[in-house]
Amino acid sequence: MLNRLPSTISALLDARADGHSLPAGLYVREDVFEADLEVFFHKHWICVGLDCDVPEPGDATVVDIGKTSLILLRDDDGEIRVLHNVCRHRGSRLLDPGKTIVSKLVCPYHTWTYELTGELSYAPHMGKDFDKECRSLKSVTFKSIGGLIYVCLSDNPPEDIALLEQAMVERLAPYDIRNAKIAFQTDVIEDGNWKLTMENNRECYHCSANHPELCVSFVDLDFGFDPETLSPEDREQAEEHFRLYEERTKAWEVDGFLSAAVEQLADCATNFRTQRLIIAGAGESQTHDATAASSKLLGQMTRKDLGDTHLWGHNSWNHFMGDHAVVATVIPLSAGKTLVRTKWLVHKEAVEGVDYDLDKLTDVWVATTDQDADLVARSHAGALDPAYQPGPYSRFSETNLDKFAAWYIDRMRAHGY
Repeated sequence: MLNRLPSTISALLDARADGHSLPAGLYVREDVFEADLEVFFHKHWICVGLDCDVPEPGDATVVDIGKTSLILLRDDDGEIRVLHNVCRHRGSRLLDPGKTIVSKLVCPYHTWTYELTGELSYAPHMGKDFDKECRSLKSVTFKSIGGLIYVCLSDNPPEDIALLEQAMVERLAPYDIRNAKIAFQTDVIEDGNWKLTMENNRECYHCSANHPELCVSFVDLDFGFDPETLSPEDREQAEEHFRLYEERTKAWEVDGFLSAAVEQLADCATNFRTQRLIIAGAGESQTHDATAASSKLLGQMTRKDLGDTHLWGHNSWNHFMGDHAVVATVIPLSAGKTLVRTKWLVHKEAVEGVDYDLDKLTDVWVATTDQDADLVARSHAGALDPAYQPGPYSRFSETNLDKFAAWYIDRMRAHGY
């Protein structure tokens, strides 16, 4: 279908006006959804999980992306592997969705058996001359960047992932999330297009009206404001906040914690932004009172005053704090449904009820994710309405949405649309 309608998708791309949201068809049409999967989830690097999803040899988890199913596992030597979840006999799925523990990968159809490296070890009734060596499971190109697993399903993965790696390896090292543990996970299916999910996450214009829990610790001014609409007192407070940013960033970096903003949002394949953000209030963590949820800090962290190292890509967002981390990945399910998978990480030796309270650890982002799901559903319903017209982005608070839309158009064009 995509080959029959490239000009129609191209016309939608042409119709996008600078500084405005996308034409409705780019959010709601199924042929655009299929094109998005091909371009952004098969030919670009995407975040699909964590080293600590599979902490022990034999641990495995399945991640589905459109029609593609991946097995993330740890082999007997303790190495991470990412394999296609497709038997090399007649294509049966090897593992069901979700997490499991395996000693070998055994196809449930005809018991072809694979080592955790993907090597075929047993194929009954195929004859003595059958060559097993050329029937290993197909591997997937991946990188573990500070414990975040990025994959690319293309034979020609973008090389500029190196810039993300360069920016994040040192920043993430003190948190040691490779050796963290997942204290809690939620899967929320939003009734909206994946781009609306990502747009919603890239601005905090909506935060004060919709996220009372998050706004205890998160400063919406960090993502822009119109100074002329502020009262003199609020403007003075904003100016003081940014003076504090300059002071804190310098102090953090003197102490060896990379903090300044690094972003690659245009003229690139691998889209990301990172910065160490100030946490408001008590200043320790994104909890309902902005104090740490876990008394046992992540990795080698010894301080609670190092803010929030945030990182986003085109299908993920992450917050790394002294006591815990929140990692969210986004997987499109259809033009109008998107899976948001959120994981809360703590030190691998932290004990629930002793070192941390699970409700305190999770309540802010559980509430925020549910609130965002409602906003995304409202946006998608509006895009389906015949009255929808692309609206102007705020030049103060939605500049990152404008950059995201421009990057989306550029990447679609780069892949022939």
